[in-house]
Amino acid sequence: MTSPVTDIRGKVIFFTALDWGMGHATRCVPIIELLSENNRVILGVSDVNRLFFEDHFPLLQKINMPTYGIRYSKRFPLLLKLILQVPNVLRVLKNENTLLKTLIAHHHINLVISDNRFGCFSKTVKSIFITHQLNLQAPFISGLANAINRYCIQHFNEIWVPDYQEAERRLSGKLSDSSRIKTPVHFIGPQSALQKYTKSDPPERKETLILLSGLEPQRSILENKLIQALGGNTKNIILVRGSEKPLVGIPSGIEVHNFVYGQKLAELIVQSNRVICRSGYSTLMDLHVLGKKDLVLIPTPGQSEQEYLAEYWAQKFKARVYTQTEITKGVF
Repeated sequence: MTSPVTDIRGKVIFFTALDWGMGHATRCVPIIELLSENNRVILGVSDVNRLFFEDHFPLLQKINMPTYGIRYSKRFPLLLKLILQVPNVLRVLKNENTLLKTLIAHHHINLVISDNRFGCFSKTVKSIFITHQLNLQAPFISGLANAINRYCIQHFNEIWVPDYQEAERRLSGKLSDSSRIKTPVHFIGPQSALQKYTKSDPPERKETLILLSGLEPQRSILENKLIQALGGNTKNIILVRGSEKPLVGIPSGIEVHNFVYGQKLAELIVQSNRVICRSGYSTLMDLHVLGKKDLVLIPTPGQSEQEYLAEYWAQKFKARVYTQTEITKGVF
């Protein structure tokens, strides 16, 4: 069975990804690579993911898109914090849709592909939406959240889900249940920027790899907790921070990297016995394609998708799950 990705030829494609963290950008890499073989691809980037796309696709044209600017909170519940940011999100959706209309006319675009940017659809050009979130698992407000989600998705002509079509193989569990989605849905298999790199087992092994990602301030909160929890047990530990913020008080023996991509990241994952990370879906796909089994998942507090995925992976793939408050000295 052919993939809907490889079936596309001779198009001028505008491709853009949500900048709420880096996961949406990383999982789009193999899709963009395939599309670029037989089409002209123009990338919509923001201040958050521009350097990543410049590094991976230096020759592709890039156009600035509005930045969502989503932030978490140290004190307020995540849901309340997100509700307070709804007016800004709506402005971004309107602005990106207005910009897209101009881009379509100026660049003669005849296909739009959006990874979770709800405003990047067109009434005149075929628009494809990439998501694994077709059936939101949101406590207390699942009905309302899914009604809004379905309303936004219906503006697109087609949906691509980065997961296996067979329900028993799904990495996203109930999240990708499309039974209530009227728009045509195609499962395109797990997508990872690391899937093309070597998976050979290196001679040097490390005990633990910590992969941090996500929005502030929760990224920094978990970073500090993990450093304190590991304490003197710093032998063979690698920390990939996902940030360029200054970090002080690093215990000796922890190998620290701000950002790592591509072959180097694949090597770090493969050579580590255990990976500690958030339970974001793109991170889980990276670990899946590299065959990692010993996983410790710490969902972002209040982020229902990560909380659901952590529990699902605990049941299906035997991952160990801790809440952020449980991360204390000696817990590992």
